[in-house]
Amino acid sequence: MAPSRENRMQIDPELVGFAQEIKRRREAAGINQAELARQVNVARSYVSHVERGRTKCRRDFAMRVDKALNANGEIVRSWDELVERLKSIKYPAFFVDFPKAEATCVMLRGYEASTVYGLFQTEAYARFLLPDEEVYKSRMRRQEKILHRDPPPIISVVMHENVLFTEVDCKKTMREQLEYLIELSYHERINIQIAPTAYYRGVWTPFTIATMPDRREVVYTQKAYGGETSTKPHEVGIAAEAFVTLQAEALNVRDSRTLIRKVIDERWT
Repeated sequence: MAPSRENRMQIDPELVGFAQEIKRRREAAGINQAELARQVNVARSYVSHVERGRTKCRRDFAMRVDKALNANGEIVRSWDELVERLKSIKYPAFFVDFPKAEATCVMLRGYEASTVYGLFQTEAYARFLLPDEEVYKSRMRRQEKILHRDPPPIISVVMHENVLFTEVDCKKTMREQLEYLIELSYHERINIQIAPTAYYRGVWTPFTIATMPDRREVVYTQKAYGGETSTKPHEVGIAAEAFVTLQAEALNVRDSRTLIRKVIDERWT
């Protein structure tokens, strides 16, 4: 029977090769989709969509699958090749590799709701959140590449005040992390603001907007399964409006610094 029109629309031909690579290696390893999903911490349906070419997964998902299937980097290399193919045919912009955009941007604007913004995390804080060694090292490399560029991008981040009170690892780790935020807040090209607990219209999930040298913008929005990247103007616009709201309602940089110091003294000392 010929595939339905709906199926033809949902299955992306450019993803088929990558999808088949994952399926072939999973079956060779003798595990089913449910077991792979459990090992890489996603829903079974997500693995199914990836293997059928219906979902454009992120690189960190490919890395986790590669490790789970002992593929020795082959799945990650297939993902990288896929990205290059998609770029060459000007595929829909939401599959832009956000880490590459982040590494070359001139400005980053971000919002975090539960943990410290990734580029601002100390080694101890990040290591506790990221037990996978490769993922942890990747985050550290991102920090080095972006924060120590010459010149670095302008980085403006709003974090919900819950971030200051949510214990990650232990008091010592939290104290060092918040001290580091204060140190970063004095950098000329870094703005850190704390948003008090409140309802912020249009703000639903953490996100980061990267502005490129030619003023194009890319937004990365965190999802339960990893995240989504987009350059679609209306999607970037939604995030930009949310950031304007957050900046308007958040404490200014000086008052944010004072609050961070207060939390260190009262909760983490």
